[in-house]
Amino acid sequence: MTLDDKFFRATVIKRTEYAPDLWMFRVNPGGDFRFTAGQYATLGVEHDGKRVERPYSIASAPHESELEFFVELVPHGDLTPLLYARQMGDHLFLRKSAKGRFCLEMNTARTHHLLVATVTGIAPYVSYVRSLRKQWHEGAFKGEHKLYILYGASRSWEFGYERELLDAAQELPWLKVIPSISRPWEDADWKGETGRVDDLLRKYTDLWGMTGDNAIAYLCGHPEMIEHGKGILKRRGFGKESLREEVYWIPAKEPVG
Repeated sequence: MTLDDKFFRATVIKRTEYAPDLWMFRVNPGGDFRFTAGQYATLGVEHDGKRVERPYSIASAPHESELEFFVELVPHGDLTPLLYARQMGDHLFLRKSAKGRFCLEMNTARTHHLLVATVTGIAPYVSYVRSLRKQWHEGAFKGEHKLYILYGASRSWEFGYERELLDAAQELPWLKVIPSISRPWEDADWKGETGRVDDLLRKYTDLWGMTGDNAIAYLCGHPEMIEHGKGILKRRGFGKESLREEVYWIPAKEPVG
């Protein structure tokens, strides 16, 4: 199998920086790249004679012609410094097949979907919302499933998609969004919710009337948030059949990138 059989040659076409170590970029995939909302793409860069590859959740929706990624720079990581250096018009390797099973489960009697994320962990949920929003406007989705997003960061400037999601929640009756920062003393202008998202789970599962019988909880991002959040949800009656997770960092707390 040749290189061309496995990879597309993607091109960076947009780049937005949110903080010194957080940025969004979009690529033209360079071919017919198909995926389901919630899946990830494997990106690669040639460096020192070898190809460095890592998986990244896709923030764009399947109907969009470009692929969008929200990435945190890991200064000593193998790939993110190389990705961070890529500018408009630069190229990346993109494996032709999307992978992952962290997808929204619509064929279930549990019609409430609790989506919990830290920082870049919001990416698959953005894809869910964009995809369902299109289906909603086309009449293919009737709003019978409800999405509830708890989106956490240390400070407000680490939210890459807060405005997009809040605006969508104003428009869509099946979407609620609660952003929360855990370091409000470093962000004096913040007027919203405060606290770690896992610590807010009790409050909002009560407020939204969620149980393991009527809801599925999805947790994406930092492993400590996921483990703590799962513990809280299990004590509230969420069994394994009601919990989904996507860990972005390896257990040693060093980001995968």
